[in-house]
Amino acid sequence: METIPIKIKKKDNCDDLPLPAYMSTGSSGMDLYADVEGETVITPGQIKLVSAGIYISLPQGYEAQIRPRSGLAVKHGIGIVNSPGTIDADYRGLINIILINFGDAPYVIKRGARIAQMVINKVIQARLEVTEELDRTVRDTGGFGHTGV
Repeated sequence: METIPIKIKKKDNCDDLPLPAYMSTGSSGMDLYADVEGETVITPGQIKLVSAGIYISLPQGYEAQIRPRSGLAVKHGIGIVNSPGTIDADYRGLINIILINFGDAPYVIKRGARIAQMVINKVIQARLEVTEELDRTVRDTGGFGHTGV
């Protein structure tokens, strides 16, 4: 498995939080932990910005995607509004997660709870070329249900 070094800094007063970690040898994403004072509640339908308590320095040519945790989604309806969230290689600010409660009950997030996962990906930037016509395909312009119900 290929690895890359990523520099990480903890926010002040976050020494008690674990560093992001892969929970198994085959995991694609590292779990991120909630930097909240004691605990916070997300009520049904509410959107809440929750700090992960870390800053990272990604190498050029990489991004970090922030994704929901499947267990929180299926058991409690907790998701991420801008899923996947993108952290660009030149961003050095605090990583925050935009959580939403799609469930029907309030959800309590305790300090240090695993709230999201972070996946590191290579990025390719496009070089756009303006043209008068595009190549044709069998699908062509079909979309939004073009293959049937």
